[in-house]
Amino acid sequence: MKSLKKQRRIQIIAVAAVALVLSTGLIGYALRDGINYFRAPSQVIAEPPGPNEVFRIGGLVEEGTLVRGESETIRFNVTDGGATVVATYTGVLPDLFEEGQGMVGTGRYINGVFEATEILAKHDENYMPKEVVDALKAQGVYQEPDS
Repeated sequence: MKSLKKQRRIQIIAVAAVALVLSTGLIGYALRDGINYFRAPSQVIAEPPGPNEVFRIGGLVEEGTLVRGESETIRFNVTDGGATVVATYTGVLPDLFEEGQGMVGTGRYINGVFEATEILAKHDENYMPKEVVDALKAQGVYQEPDS
């Protein structure tokens, strides 16, 4: 017969393992809506996400495509040099948002249009988000900023 100490130790290890698995599952469940994957325009065109999937898109605002309507809705194209995605945003754009500059937007891809709920723009002359730089380098259109 096993000793009482040995049985108690096995019970504690089993309870700890169950608690660890349960807590890991609960953390994953809680984070499922808070994780936004980054996609370049080429990836969005190649494999369009579902209309309910929230994700981040990044690239350059294409020259000559920034259209400010009569309402607060702004329409522009995001490109990585390989593909272009039409995007809309309703609200006030960041001060540094302009054509030919890097941007990252969070939103959904619905009926061929990226509907952004949040827009982030560069914060100084030389900064561009790492994901955008990587996507532009993959397309061969990235240019180092002048120092």
